[in-house]
Amino acid sequence: MNNAAPIRNDWTVAEVQALFDQPFNDLLFQAQTVHRQHFNPNEVQVSTLLSIKTGACPEDCKYCPQSGHYNTGLEKERLLQVEKVIEKAKQAKASGSTRFCMGAAWKHPADKDMPYVVEMVKQVKALGLETCMTLGMLTEDKAEQLADAGLDYYNHNLDTSPEFYDKIITTRSFQDRLDTLSNVRNSGMKICSGGILGMGETATDRIGLLRQLANMDVQPESVPINMLVKVKGTPLENVDDLDPLDFIRTIAVARIMMPASHVRLSAGREKMSDEMQSMAFFAGANSIFYGECLLTTPNPETHRDLQLFKRLGINPEQRIEEDDQAQEAAIINTLQKQQDSSHFYEA
Repeated sequence: MNNAAPIRNDWTVAEVQALFDQPFNDLLFQAQTVHRQHFNPNEVQVSTLLSIKTGACPEDCKYCPQSGHYNTGLEKERLLQVEKVIEKAKQAKASGSTRFCMGAAWKHPADKDMPYVVEMVKQVKALGLETCMTLGMLTEDKAEQLADAGLDYYNHNLDTSPEFYDKIITTRSFQDRLDTLSNVRNSGMKICSGGILGMGETATDRIGLLRQLANMDVQPESVPINMLVKVKGTPLENVDDLDPLDFIRTIAVARIMMPASHVRLSAGREKMSDEMQSMAFFAGANSIFYGECLLTTPNPETHRDLQLFKRLGINPEQRIEEDDQAQEAAIINTLQKQQDSSHFYEA
């Protein structure tokens, strides 16, 4: 579109600060205007996330119940069998998801696990779903293996600003994360990378996070914005709550800075009211994780998501070869059967 907001990779701190400093209504109006230039404002991309290996992660991320450094009551679990993963992927597709994301609590995937991971990608892809994985750090070789298998997206969040990063994680550096993203991009895969809000960071840290993402040579195709889920036993279990309006402001600024990226509401939706989620969609969020569990923390029930979509006049973004009637029928059929309450594996 000739009048569409340009995609820039040279944002300054002062420019991003000026966006955050706008009156709330002006910021949301600008974000919604940019959003409509690049997307259908009444469609939301729907993804399902499955934990294919839970717990006992050697990283010390202070927000994460899967870290082996903290006692959160989460039981560790071995890598799921390929057949179980495909079964969950079929359920996800029947429920209206168009992207299937698989996550493993690893520092990096081991050589012995790669054949199983590669086979998961191939078989999920064969179902007609977009594929995404998050497996920790990737070398050039492992990124190439996943790309050759047909993996569409690789998720590797920056989490926060470079300045705040070592307050949250010490077992890998910010540069380690950038190196993995570089390996992913060079392999030809798309990038899913965002951060977590509400970990005790400052407003300046939120600016730093968005600048890092937006100023990449190629902006991430998908940008998850998570709200911290405080889990008992982690170092952040008693951190102060984030102001909901600060969260919405960050969504809006992310939309303006990364106009062609999908901005995803990820962890923390279970604590958001329908009104807060609706405002996030207006601010430019156009992707969600769908279902009852997000790796190891709660997510809104599928019924609630569908009911909110209906109230707002929002439709799932069409990414699989089904017409509207077929996809709607599949969703309704799933709900009527009241099949297994979890589309995810939870240890």
